[in-house]
Amino acid sequence: METGPLSLVRRLTHLLFAAVLAFAPALRAQEGGGFRLGELLGGDGAGFARALEPRPFRFPADHGPHPDYRSEWWYFTGNLQTADGRHFGYQLTFFRFALRPDPPARDTAWATNQVYMSHFTLTDTEGGGFHAFERMSRDSLELAGAQSRPFAVWLRDWRVDGQGAELFPLRISVAEAGIALDLTLEGGKPWVLQGDRGLSRKSAAAGNASYYYSGTRIASQGVVRLAGVEYPVSGSSWFDREWSTSALGAGQVGWDWFALQLEDGSDLMYYRLRRADGSTDPHSAGVLVDSEGRSTRLAHDAVRLEAGREWTSPATGAVYPVGWRLSVPTLDLTLEIVPRLPDQELDLSVRYWEGAVSVGGERDGRALGGVGYVELTGYGG
Repeated sequence: METGPLSLVRRLTHLLFAAVLAFAPALRAQEGGGFRLGELLGGDGAGFARALEPRPFRFPADHGPHPDYRSEWWYFTGNLQTADGRHFGYQLTFFRFALRPDPPARDTAWATNQVYMSHFTLTDTEGGGFHAFERMSRDSLELAGAQSRPFAVWLRDWRVDGQGAELFPLRISVAEAGIALDLTLEGGKPWVLQGDRGLSRKSAAAGNASYYYSGTRIASQGVVRLAGVEYPVSGSSWFDREWSTSALGAGQVGWDWFALQLEDGSDLMYYRLRRADGSTDPHSAGVLVDSEGRSTRLAHDAVRLEAGREWTSPATGAVYPVGWRLSVPTLDLTLEIVPRLPDQELDLSVRYWEGAVSVGGERDGRALGGVGYVELTGYGG
């Protein structure tokens, strides 16, 4: 039997192909399917465009889709709270996957080579609940899709919409099974071009890279609806945009990704690419964005990451780290990162851990707190 990342890519391709052929307006993958997100993004990408060198970013066009590349995503996370301090975390991600490089030749409105998948999660810290939902659909007949002007990305009635020629303000509107999120996001710091002017290399192999930019601190306010109760909330969101054809190299099994918003107005992103032998891949990297929006790139050897205690998922058996110490000695920065809840695993058609975290620590000898999100892929189970 064929095993490994490429086989799982083929299995998920078959799943997505079934979504295209089906005549239902939208599909839900059954829980427990458990593809790994990192494995999905590996494998062969013959015929697709690749991220080979830095390119000019053009906004608002680059907020929209890049169908010549095999995969991309629009990724929103945020930490929100009510006036009396009740905390909620959210994730809303739209994934686009191309099943083959060229559009189908069939003359029918149902035909497409593009499939969208979306994940919506809500962390209710006080209530101790983590709620995760998934949708999947082809992009035909306006069931799902994305556009740059005016900006929109959607999967049926899960939507993110801009209001005009510029991206902001954005409105997030998503509801499922009595849980809903209605937020307005206002622009903040300048866009951060990750890696080398937006080219984020994931290995030494040509094309094992993505085009990647971030909005690291976006003021957010609106309403969370949960169990029949409406909670006015405000806080801060993070927006990531990334597209590629192959994002993992040989020997890489997954990543630990951190997006942290600190009380001094700075933001830190760091991803650790993990190798099969447990070592850190030298293409791991990060960035520190100061309160004025100025960026300092962080090479893999500039960051020290130590995992603390572990949590075993009762649903999948996967074992995840659920506590970290992250330090950047050259910046005299040390952070302790703790999940709001240990169980923030998405056990959907793609399996990974993605959750809200709190941050404590110090910089230059002064106490420093913050909030953030962490994503963990490629863990067993």
